Amino acid sequence: MKAVVYTRYGPPDVLRVTNVAAPVPKDNEVLVRVAAVSLNRSDWETLRGKPLYARIGGPFRPRHHVLGSDIAGRVQAAGPRVTLFRPGQDVFGDILRHMGGFAQYVCVPEGTLAAMPAGMSYAEAAALPQAGAIALQGIRDKGQVQRGQKVLVNGAGGGSGMYAIQLAKLHGAEVTGVDNAEKLEFMRSVGADHVIDYTREDFTANGRAYDLPAGSAGRAVDRKSRRQEDTAACRPARGRASGAHGRALPSGEDRHGHRSPLPVE
Repeated sequence: MKAVVYTRYGPPDVLRVTNVAAPVPKDNEVLVRVAAVSLNRSDWETLRGKPLYARIGGPFRPRHHVLGSDIAGRVQAAGPRVTLFRPGQDVFGDILRHMGGFAQYVCVPEGTLAAMPAGMSYAEAAALPQAGAIALQGIRDKGQVQRGQKVLVNGAGGGSGMYAIQLAKLHGAEVTGVDNAEKLEFMRSVGADHVIDYTREDFTANGRAYDLPAGSAGRAVDRKSRRQEDTAACRPARGRASGAHGRALPSGEDRHGHRSPLPVE
């Protein structure tokens, strides 16, 4: 099978498309033919080996030689102890602990995957696992957003941010999305009631209060400046944006900024 392989940390130049042996599923694994895969910050960090936590498991050389963690595809074969899936079933999931999505086939434990909902495309499914989980944790589980509350999502035009907008609206909140000018219309299209271009307006100093100031897509609310820091994704809002109160996104739940899905031929 074809795969995008790397054997040392570095820039994208260290990646190469090559032929490798197709994996064989273990007793509790399924073999998935990958139809779409997403790019996440985890891929970029693990490719470069930076920051240092990206080298856990491989301080000098990468432990996994094929990146790619958010996948969608079809089960081709299943190990003898697999009970959840059968060949021909469409599945998706976050395989971060195993990687290997940048290939035509990958083997993963069955518990890592979920059945694809009817009507969802492979590209849509591959874009969901990491970004969707971050937003769900922040808006529903930790933020506990209620009807009528005001929610600010910083980085709302990114992968987690777009899901955070929709989840907050689903819970009846009034949502303000913050990102750059190119993403303002997109934020409106997914449900934001108000949008702010952070390059033109300091949302921490405009006098507006929010029940939940949520930092998304690797950007943390900094009340002392207009900076948007590229820190770990899903960080809590620092302090109170314009005197905001309430809960913020959980710290350290996930460190991966989400990118667009790529179809696999």
